[in-house]
Amino acid sequence: MEKTDANTIWLTQEAHDKLRAELDHLVNVGRDEVTAAIAAARDEGDLKENGGYHAAREEQGQMEARIRQLTDMLRRAEVGDAPDDPDEVAAGTRITIAFDGDTSDTDTFLLGSREVLGLDEAADDINVYSPQSPLGSAILGRRRGDEVTYTAPNGKPISVTIVKVEPFRS
Repeated sequence: MEKTDANTIWLTQEAHDKLRAELDHLVNVGRDEVTAAIAAARDEGDLKENGGYHAAREEQGQMEARIRQLTDMLRRAEVGDAPDDPDEVAAGTRITIAFDGDTSDTDTFLLGSREVLGLDEAADDINVYSPQSPLGSAILGRRRGDEVTYTAPNGKPISVTIVKVEPFRS
């Protein structure tokens, strides 16, 4: 897989197909269903005290936000497989870092997105960092052994050394 920039979202073909199917369902079925629910609730009368109407409008807002999110993710997506033998940090790889060069203080995580990689509830024990996060963007494209310093959300600089880069297998 080629190196991607921090705005690219890496997807497996399976995850891409799943997200595309969800988007198609929301656009082609979900919108009609929520529109019908709003119309039915509107026919019940006074909209100020109509809980069904307000619930349907809330559902519509959440659905439209999800449609926008999926559309954006699919627009920025790069479809492919995780590298089999990664030489550098890329989305879809499992990374082990050591903090401040201390090999006893390490963290192993997946660089990507839980949603787009198709991770389910059974994969809750896997830490996932976005390539757009401060740590993710600092190590993206780097190699094993590289030392990187990034600024944490609290403003403090944190130095890490990339100890291991390996393909992610769910």
